[in-house]
Amino acid sequence: MARLLRVLLFETPHDPYMNLAFEEAFARARGAGLVDDTLRIWRNDRAVIIGYFQEAEGEVDMEEASKLGVKVVRRFSGGGAVYHDLGNVNYALAVDGRAVPDPIGYAYTDLIRGVLGALRLLGCEPRVENVNDIVVGGRKVSGTAASFRWGACFIHGTLLLSVDLATLSRVLKPPKEKLLAKGVSEVKYRVANLSELLGRGLGYREVVEALVRGFEEALGAEAYFDMPSSEELSAARLLYEQKYSSPQWNLNRVPHSVFQKLEGELSSLFSRA
Repeated sequence: MARLLRVLLFETPHDPYMNLAFEEAFARARGAGLVDDTLRIWRNDRAVIIGYFQEAEGEVDMEEASKLGVKVVRRFSGGGAVYHDLGNVNYALAVDGRAVPDPIGYAYTDLIRGVLGALRLLGCEPRVENVNDIVVGGRKVSGTAASFRWGACFIHGTLLLSVDLATLSRVLKPPKEKLLAKGVSEVKYRVANLSELLGRGLGYREVVEALVRGFEEALGAEAYFDMPSSEELSAARLLYEQKYSSPQWNLNRVPHSVFQKLEGELSSLFSRA
């Protein structure tokens, strides 16, 4: 029997806090064995997503973000800050990680092939730089981050289709030494939209189909479309209410251990399933 790849198009673009809460919920559900390997494709409207280890004020111009109505949300994975708007399509993949001997190598060597395959289907010649950046024609079009928790091997990232790069450059504050190392002076000169590089617009459906086919080929799997399970939605609500909608989580970089009550409720939820 072929390996199955469950595909979710569930998203809440108007509410990036719920979008990120659901990222954690479905990763936990996969790790608990409640769902098949899952590829999620989704979008956010005007938000900066920072890595778990980052300080919000060190990565984001908070005054400019407030002025522009750009929300700041922390994700559970590491990596750098990224700007999202509806010109950006995000993907996330959660697979069973319990039998993976080298999860980091697996994520950034094997799983990332799904994104590379999708970009080739769209007409690009991508390559990986710095382990987790995907570049086309020397310009970054996708950043990825991974996490290995709860029994799942998880990777997620972005695809810049037609992002507002002017707003991106106004709200992000990349470290100067990082920019100098890459030979550029402003972040907007490092990244590029796929529409610009390809010289044509890219439709959402075209990108979804490319991502699904790319991950089917990378995993040797057969994809099917699904809806979120009741356990995933319940877990997402708990995570949203107690964690992802909280300034304590998003701005103050508190550790996971602070949320002991939430951990207990999530453990109870998944053990009953």
